[in-house]
Amino acid sequence: MVLYNYVFIGLLLLLAVTFGLLPLIVVAVVAPRKRSLAKSDTYECGVRTYGETWIRFRIQYFIYALMFVVFDIETVFLYPWAVAYGELGTFALVEMIVFLVILSIGLAYAWAKGVLRWV
Repeated sequence: MVLYNYVFIGLLLLLAVTFGLLPLIVVAVVAPRKRSLAKSDTYECGVRTYGETWIRFRIQYFIYALMFVVFDIETVFLYPWAVAYGELGTFALVEMIVFLVILSIGLAYAWAKGVLRWV
């Protein structure tokens, strides 16, 4: 019975590696090899660029994206807790409330610092 579990894990690992490498192998075999000046040119929606192509973005956009990721991960932690709430009991409820309070304090801090203003 224990060996069967390891075989199953091995098959899943093999499937995951194959799923990741197969598109790379297919692209290497099928992709066109003909290089041209037009293909290596900078593409900006079909319009030639004027001035500097590489511009600096405001750091606020990256911070906004980071805040999204943090609160997106929060939902990843909330879902399994909600599914298993019946088995976990009151202690897990208190832990989740503490977790949400910490996240709320972080959100309030980010809001006060102006991170959530888009422009």
